[in-house]
Amino acid sequence: MKYVIYYWSRYGHNKKIADYLSTKFKDNKADVEVFNVKETDPSNVPEADLYIFSAAAEAFNVQKNMRKFMKKLDNMDGKKYGIINTHSMQSKNWLAKMEKLLSKKNMEKVAETDLIIGKQGQTTGEGFTKNWKDKLDDFSKKL
Repeated sequence: MKYVIYYWSRYGHNKKIADYLSTKFKDNKADVEVFNVKETDPSNVPEADLYIFSAAAEAFNVQKNMRKFMKKLDNMDGKKYGIINTHSMQSKNWLAKMEKLLSKKNMEKVAETDLIIGKQGQTTGEGFTKNWKDKLDDFSKKL
């Protein structure tokens, strides 16, 4: 199985998610590539069995670099994906917005999860709630 993980991270949370999932998949003998969307061309996406997109909510939307990246993706018809949204709001995430952007590319959603970032330690990448690894483990089982 080959996974391609795309993330955008200002404070390190989504990079930590990408690294965690990458290690988990590699431990299970999967092929994994990880890309920061700021440094990647959305028209040159490598082939994979599944794509994962992980980004924060900012200004009541999906972070703009990830939004732009998703809008510019090419040749993704029928490709499978999972989405992850990090945010600090207890009752609101932006998974539906991410799904809407990718559905316009005729992609097929396989899994989604959101992770809440606490108010403490946001700039260190350590502000996850206690169960963040459990949520990612559940997410990865759906893939």
